[in-house]
Amino acid sequence: MSAPDGARLVLATHNPHKVVELREILADVVAERGLSIDLDRAVVGVDAFEGIEDVVENGATFAANALLKAHSVCTVTGLPALADDSGLAVDILGGSPGIFSARWSGRTDLDRQAKDRANVELLLAQLSDVLDEHRGAGFVCAAALVTPDGTELVEHGEVRGTLERSPRGQNGFGYDPILRVDETRTLAEYTNAEKHAISHRGKALRAIAPHVVDLLAKD
Repeated sequence: MSAPDGARLVLATHNPHKVVELREILADVVAERGLSIDLDRAVVGVDAFEGIEDVVENGATFAANALLKAHSVCTVTGLPALADDSGLAVDILGGSPGIFSARWSGRTDLDRQAKDRANVELLLAQLSDVLDEHRGAGFVCAAALVTPDGTELVEHGEVRGTLERSPRGQNGFGYDPILRVDETRTLAEYTNAEKHAISHRGKALRAIAPHVVDLLAKD
């Protein structure tokens, strides 16, 4: 499969906003090192290629799922690939929903927004009798980098908080409206800029960014 002109790394996502986010994070590292890398050409999403199918995420951990996706994209494209997997881990549930966060309610007949509501409603019902002091939880993300020679690297990010008893805020999706991360606000009440600064995904990507730049800087 031929790569777009100048492509050096593939982010395993169909979401163009995630590609832009990664480029912005990498740009900070590139600037710190005084390098000259055209990130708009070097870093692409899977939509830059034809026929890349989604991977069944049947790993037992966030890291395992991220590696599954990164290995698959790396194999198909022949380029280094970066992938991430994330979800909500509730302390009193032993880390669940975890890797099942997106399908916690078991509803497969709903659109994304309705499925999010069903997941949140079920989780809140399960925790209805749990005291406030035991409602600790956090979003967790694993970012995995895989290269054609088989090298693997995984970094993690987390944002901690407390689960509210009802959703609040409009600027979010999934479980954002029920995870309060400061004294007064849920993640869904943060601006995009505020959220990106503390997000689990942003932390994981910033941790792995120097290694990505090392790859991109090679001749």
